[in-house]
Amino acid sequence: MELGPDGKDLALGPDGKDLELGPDGKVDPETESNKPPSTARAESHLLASIDAKAERALVWKFDLRLLPVLAAMYLFNSLDKSNLGNAKSHLEVALGLVDNQYNILLSVFFVPYVLTAPFLGLLGKKYGPSRVLPCMMFVFGSATLLVVATHNFAGIMTLRWFLGMSESAFFPLVIYYQTMFYRRGELARRLAIFYAAQSIASAFGGLLSFGVFQIQGGALEPWRYLFVIEGSCTVLFSLFAFWYLPRSASEARFLDDAERQLAYQRMALDSSSTVNEKLNIRESLTILKLPTSWLILAIQMCLGVPLQSVTLFLPQIVGRLGYDTAKTNLYTVAPNVSGAVMLLILAFASDGTRLRFPFVALGFLFTFIGMVIYAAIDVSSELQVAYFASFMMTWGTSAPSVLLDVLYNNNIAHEGKRVVLTSIGVPVANMMGVVSSNIFRNQDAPRYLPALATTAAFGGLGLVLTLLFGAYMITDNKLRDRKQGVKVNPIDVPTEKLRDGPASPDFRWCL
Repeated sequence: MELGPDGKDLALGPDGKDLELGPDGKVDPETESNKPPSTARAESHLLASIDAKAERALVWKFDLRLLPVLAAMYLFNSLDKSNLGNAKSHLEVALGLVDNQYNILLSVFFVPYVLTAPFLGLLGKKYGPSRVLPCMMFVFGSATLLVVATHNFAGIMTLRWFLGMSESAFFPLVIYYQTMFYRRGELARRLAIFYAAQSIASAFGGLLSFGVFQIQGGALEPWRYLFVIEGSCTVLFSLFAFWYLPRSASEARFLDDAERQLAYQRMALDSSSTVNEKLNIRESLTILKLPTSWLILAIQMCLGVPLQSVTLFLPQIVGRLGYDTAKTNLYTVAPNVSGAVMLLILAFASDGTRLRFPFVALGFLFTFIGMVIYAAIDVSSELQVAYFASFMMTWGTSAPSVLLDVLYNNNIAHEGKRVVLTSIGVPVANMMGVVSSNIFRNQDAPRYLPALATTAAFGGLGLVLTLLFGAYMITDNKLRDRKQGVKVNPIDVPTEKLRDGPASPDFRWCL
């Protein structure tokens, strides 16, 4: 629901046209008389209880109740995932790691991460993300906390396995959870606010590790306090989240009956073909029959290498500038914060223009340029340029991850299919951490040229595939318009018509 240029309420009819409402909240009779009777009746049914002011108030309630808690949950998730990088030099000495054992620790995380994500995603669909997410959080918080009692390679590798298993479907389920509350055009900026917690976590993790490493004479080695603080806070917050999160928009306890009804109608109009639909695994898996699903997975793979390289190895990349361990962690703060800011800028621009793929492509371009600059220059003589390149790396990893997920979720109205593709796509991107964790080798330090070149290549390929996908969607929409003899705005097609996806004649790609 939007406001027209004259300030009057607008609503969408089933044919995708904006309808102007009069001061009494009803469709203007003069406008209504110009429409076929069947269309007018359908539009009146959809608009009967939709009110712009009530809708804005409802969305604001969701923002206040959900976004801070989900962002905090993801912040803890990101801290528990990235703390190994902040403690690398201290941890290697304390646990006696040799050769490439540190890289193995990074790699082993992604095996259960990929294998268990689809199953936990389907479990989240069956029992609700509001229950499954806090349970996952409790487990990965406990695994982080238990690092305190670990004194060898085998022990920490076992914990990394359970950490990967319990974190596997966390981000996919949060994406799906937000599609249960927000319309398609509202999703990107909300997911961006949530995802920005990862960049803030990386920045906060750098500050926290800087402070923890100053501890002298405590009962534990300083690096172990990092895991104590992050693990215990995660466990405690998971208990709060289990009590706090509502099952769905139409079942939220903090809404009254009228608000719950409005929440249900919003999702039926512009999110899901069937709201709160029961899980049908066989039908949900048919999303993998579409060639475009495999193209999306290929783009996710290209995204994964830059994303994981920056997430896991930014301290090592910045360390090439010649600072000690404490200052290096401190100097990772600004790039990570700028990555969060750029993510929000691109996400708000994406929702404002209702375009997704151009901003995904722009993110890939940032990554490509940043990596190429860092690999090509003499860092010792061009410190400022090199440090700026590290900023571009963070700009190009955050935005594509969010906006690509929004792109394909906007184009899947079936809730089960949405969960399946998200629960495979996000882990596929994270699986590429196996590549990232093995290309940043100690023998290539401090320049890491093979790693930077490989990361740039994946970023460049992702850019090309994203542009090809965008060209395909534009072309397919034009062909569908020509076949039906009418130009249809993709965002105006009610999702209740789109259960069958591209097989539906009314389907149009949201770009």
